[in-house]
Amino acid sequence: MGNIVKITGLNLDIVWKNPRANFEIIEKEFAEVQTDVILLPEMFSTGFCMDAGETLAWMKALAKAKDAAVAGSISVKENGKFFNRFYFVKPDGCADFYDKRHLFSYSGEDKIYQAGTQRKVVEFRGIRFLLQVCYDLRFPVFSRNRDDYEAILFVANWPQSRIDAWRSLLKARAIENLAFVFGLNRIGTDGNQLFYEESSHAFFADGSEISEKSGNLITADFDLAELQKFREKFHFLQDRDDFELIL
Repeated sequence: MGNIVKITGLNLDIVWKNPRANFEIIEKEFAEVQTDVILLPEMFSTGFCMDAGETLAWMKALAKAKDAAVAGSISVKENGKFFNRFYFVKPDGCADFYDKRHLFSYSGEDKIYQAGTQRKVVEFRGIRFLLQVCYDLRFPVFSRNRDDYEAILFVANWPQSRIDAWRSLLKARAIENLAFVFGLNRIGTDGNQLFYEESSHAFFADGSEISEKSGNLITADFDLAELQKFREKFHFLQDRDDFELIL
């Protein structure tokens, strides 16, 4: 149980509705980076708008070139319906995905996008990751640890006006689920004039910050042995309530 998986996220000032420009920025930022998982924000290719864009082929190419998983959410149209889809693409080209369950009705996301119908856990290099998108963070039952993951990845467009909730809830998810949590937010100002401050974080299961920042990159090592040791000492999950999740 000695797996250490390095996660590197990019605090991206997303170029509004310009996938090629965003791809070029990402490729430049990661040109000299060696990591296991490249994490990108919610709607990283376009910004949080209702335009659908095809970026999966680009993600597969980057994953192969960097020998790393590439993960982030994009807008996808499938069978006439739109989804806010969080792809987790592995170096071999395998692409798992999670469709955002909780749609942000405050901004009308629920009027355009279709809600996902299931949780998604992806295993990569010895660690199981629960995939979550932005507004999902406010609904702890959906992300409750059922002994099926060691880490949660949250990608977001979470504006500065509500940023205290983002930080507090990320830490809470780590503590209550005895899990690693990596929350990656975008930066800058989007096409709707919403401002996003630098606010990405990685937490250990005790709520301590474990990230290191360099420029726009934020990195954290997820040490599975350390987590297992912590869970064995503080076996709080054994006392959790049973429940049935109805979707």
